[in-house]
Amino acid sequence: MAQMPALIPKEVEIQRLKKIYIFCIVLGSIAASVEVDNFVDGSLHQTTIRDSAFTPAHWWLYSHFVALPLGWGMVAMYCRRIPVLRGPGNSLNTGLKITILGYLATMFTIGVNELWHFWFVEEIFAVPNHWMFNMGVVVAFMGALAFVVRVYARLVELGAETPARNPYVAEMYKLALEGKLYSRSIP
Repeated sequence: MAQMPALIPKEVEIQRLKKIYIFCIVLGSIAASVEVDNFVDGSLHQTTIRDSAFTPAHWWLYSHFVALPLGWGMVAMYCRRIPVLRGPGNSLNTGLKITILGYLATMFTIGVNELWHFWFVEEIFAVPNHWMFNMGVVVAFMGALAFVVRVYARLVELGAETPARNPYVAEMYKLALEGKLYSRSIP
């Protein structure tokens, strides 16, 4: 990665990066609780003939799909204070864009899901309207993982974090920071 002049003091940047890192951990925990509630909702569908968007399992499940894009949007606003994390053309970080779009897709799917069940009553999780939930969450997870890796790489670059002691992993960090990780064949 090319060296760029320090636009903010190193200590301030480290402090801001650690705040973002903690916020990402909190949002990751919220996203993990969606998975727990997914099992609760699935078991509810096995015992109830038909439920609606207003059943307690759906309150918890659907509130995540509103809270997560808002939380990642707050991270995106806070990231504007760290020049290194900006994306191409001084825009949002690409990982953040992908994360927010993935969770917005799941938020849109709530309405599609209710319309689907209005016309087709079956509660099978393999129907197409549930695919959008899964695809949105997977896309959001990939974007969040890319963003968290970028934040961690910057913390390592600043010397605030130390990479693993395994020499192979340390070499991978070095190649990732230089942008050469995928330019060679891995044995």
